[in-house]
Amino acid sequence: MINNKKIVVTGGAGFIGSNIVYNIYQNNEVTVIDDLSTGNLENIVDLIENESIRLIKGSVTDLKLLHDSFSDVDYVLHQAAIPSVPRSIKNPIATNKANIEGTLNVLVAARDCSVEKVIFASSSSVYGDTPTLPKVETMCPSPLSPYAITKLCGEQYCKIFHEVYGLRTTSLRYFNVYGPKQNPRSEYAAVVPKFISSTIKGKPVEIYGDGEQTRDFTFIEDVINANLLACLSKKSDGKALNIAGGKRISINDLAIKIMGIIGKEVDIVYRDKREGDVKDSLADISLAKELIDYKPIYSVDNGLNKTVEYFLK
Repeated sequence: MINNKKIVVTGGAGFIGSNIVYNIYQNNEVTVIDDLSTGNLENIVDLIENESIRLIKGSVTDLKLLHDSFSDVDYVLHQAAIPSVPRSIKNPIATNKANIEGTLNVLVAARDCSVEKVIFASSSSVYGDTPTLPKVETMCPSPLSPYAITKLCGEQYCKIFHEVYGLRTTSLRYFNVYGPKQNPRSEYAAVVPKFISSTIKGKPVEIYGDGEQTRDFTFIEDVINANLLACLSKKSDGKALNIAGGKRISINDLAIKIMGIIGKEVDIVYRDKREGDVKDSLADISLAKELIDYKPIYSVDNGLNKTVEYFLK
């Protein structure tokens, strides 16, 4: 889809970033910027050893490093962030520095180096817990955590840099991304890899709340596709778009589905609801369809099958 371009992926050793890198490295000149604070070098180590990509170990909070790295670059896919709502509640200052100051630095460096377009990884968390479903981009944001605030602020910076400086930007509001290379071991791990890992090991699955909360899960391949489509679309410049599967499933049903795919039943242990967690999540993806021709290819069943297959290997 994108060929013979110079592309920087910030956070390119992380779950989403590394999957993007593997998708684009064969036909493009790819540079990864990652300080490895939450990313994992194992995700891209073979590409580094084979000199298929360039790794710059550093942070998006280092403006000089970004200026040096963005020279002659066509696209910046800005995935770098300190992820996780609970982590941001625990340490809001670190989250703010990486996610807001880091994003501002990316935009300044991209503007100064005449980068063609910046794609910003935003989050469905900007909507908060408003009961209206599905979530549509015209809704008033209502963030419930420092993490969500940083993503909303990043979106606004992207919009302003497009309007004021003419830098082409698109913000992608990811809804519950899952897939291969997602870390199940962190205390802040996402629900899908945690459930898969626990079930494979025969350990109880932990659910925060009653499990009846619903989520719109998005398989990683659809997220990669959305990033590349957004690079090529002028209609999406300055906009924020929902990127999701467009369907929802309860956390209880998700656990049962994963056990069914693995062929092993384990206990479910219910914990207290976590601060900042939303009750229900479902995206209206019609704007992304209209502006970047985004259509999710993977159903939850297809995506979970591929993810379980990866973890079993």
